[in-house]
Amino acid sequence: MSEIPSEVDPAAHGRLGARPPRTRVWRNGKVEVEGFPVAEVSDYLEQPDAVVWLDLCAPDHEAFTVLAEELDLDPVAVEDAVSRHERTKLDRYNKYAFLNVYSPECAPDGELVLHEVSAFITERALVTVRQDAGFDIDALIRRWDDSPDIERPELVRYGVAYLLYNLLDMVVDAHLDTIQTLDAEADELGDLVFDDGYPVRDIQRRSFNLRRNLVSLRRIALPMRELVNTLLRRDLQLVAAPLVPYYQDVYDHTMRVSEWSDSLRDMVANLLDTRIALQGNRLNEVMKKVTSWAAIIAVPTAVTGFYGQNVPYPGSGAHWGFVTSAVIMVTCSVALYAVFKARDWL
Repeated sequence: MSEIPSEVDPAAHGRLGARPPRTRVWRNGKVEVEGFPVAEVSDYLEQPDAVVWLDLCAPDHEAFTVLAEELDLDPVAVEDAVSRHERTKLDRYNKYAFLNVYSPECAPDGELVLHEVSAFITERALVTVRQDAGFDIDALIRRWDDSPDIERPELVRYGVAYLLYNLLDMVVDAHLDTIQTLDAEADELGDLVFDDGYPVRDIQRRSFNLRRNLVSLRRIALPMRELVNTLLRRDLQLVAAPLVPYYQDVYDHTMRVSEWSDSLRDMVANLLDTRIALQGNRLNEVMKKVTSWAAIIAVPTAVTGFYGQNVPYPGSGAHWGFVTSAVIMVTCSVALYAVFKARDWL
């Protein structure tokens, strides 16, 4: 068996787009050949017991023409496969189905990176199209080769449905990993909300990034429920009965991601409301203190202002008059401080 070309192998033949294609043929549950030219796809598909997989990374429209002719693909589906930022969906055509999904990844800087993956699903062929190399296609191959869920001799019976199951399971697992990372970020942010020493600006920035990531994740995860549910429909005849529990497990995971993202979004909104409430309470505390000190300072101001009048007053020009005014100021200020402190205004 020949070794399949890697993502960076410059000697790979049959290029489509920016990177060499990855090809495989299974027969009787075993890999028969790898790394064959794209032009030979139709030859293998003429053999009734062969299951073909083809992967393209960042292809352009012109390069995709070869594959479109091999599989008789609709121009609309080809356009969706080579264009970026298509929505998560599953479209049915006459002889095949087309799906578009996203595998999320949390970058070190906290940004959510979405890797777009499309797939053409025929009776005995699966064609994956990646817009970039961020989606780990080698990990998917390892899933096919080492998956403990289904015995390898049964691969020929399940065919493309088995390959597609692992692809969807890997994508949904990435959704789960991402939502777990965002949940941990929300927990950390919740602790910082009550930390008076942490800068408010940093909390607001992290809250905004977290909410933006949740919105992006929800936008790609929510349609996955309908996508997997459509694949499970019997009239499509895409999923064999023995594989239904495995697809159902993927569906359950999509439900979990969707519900988790909704609850996490509410949690982030509550964190922002809590932060605003804390800021309001803090402002009230500051206003009480400022008002209290203003009242305390107003006493000596009033006394000194009164004794500064240009009219005779008791003790005017005498030492005991100065002492009397000082005693009044200190006594009243101490009394006001005691009252405000007792009411927790200071």
